[in-house]
Amino acid sequence: MTVQHREPLPPHPSRGQYAPGADVAQARRELAEIRQHHGSTGRSGTLRAAVFGINDGLVANFSLVLGMAGAGQDGRIVILAGVAGLVAGACSMAAGEYVSMRVQREVFEAALNRERQEIVEEPEAERREVAVILRAQGVPPEDAERIAERVMDDQELALDLMARQELGLDPDELGSPVGAAMSSFASFAVGALIPLLPFMLLAGVVALGVAVVVSGLALFSIGALASRLSGRPGLFGGARMLLIGAAAAAITFGIGKMFGVATGG
Repeated sequence: MTVQHREPLPPHPSRGQYAPGADVAQARRELAEIRQHHGSTGRSGTLRAAVFGINDGLVANFSLVLGMAGAGQDGRIVILAGVAGLVAGACSMAAGEYVSMRVQREVFEAALNRERQEIVEEPEAERREVAVILRAQGVPPEDAERIAERVMDDQELALDLMARQELGLDPDELGSPVGAAMSSFASFAVGALIPLLPFMLLAGVVALGVAVVVSGLALFSIGALASRLSGRPGLFGGARMLLIGAAAAAITFGIGKMFGVATGG
């Protein structure tokens, strides 16, 4: 068995050599190493959003394409409808995500600005709040008062602590509206392209059959991956997603079939 050795952490400065700024910077570097060792929940959240974005695009366009095919439309009409659904859906997802993330970020920034102002204008009240936060974490009252004094000596450190403990925010991860919009657009477009490609490359019943098979495999794979991200069995998640997507596609295909018969008659 191979034993992995970590590099020893640098020695903590002694009490006589204590330098708050340098110690905080060192502690933040060590915390970053700890987070890296345990993995990043932020990356997991981004992956989760991308998986569900692809799933949305796949189910939506799979249903749309099968509905048009069920209506007996020409392959070119199916492709046109699929491309329109892809573009419209991706733009809608991107716009919604941008607005949602922008509003959320503005709310968070306003809360941080209020907290920053309180630290400047009411330092004693904020010092007491810091002490309460520390005592709630199990720090003895005397130590909490002493640590609170040192925390309040650095306004940015105090703001970081209050943001995380009082507001429940991570000042380093408020989210990017533009990044969220671009990610939503791309993930939806990728999913929506899957059932559309067979109609671009093939024709007739063959294109329809390939689209069903490819989309079914993609639905199962995405469902399985989403379940794995949630810590659940992949087989169950894949089967569930396949069933949901098949039901949606069957409904639109049936409606398209009825519409095609009605207009043909």
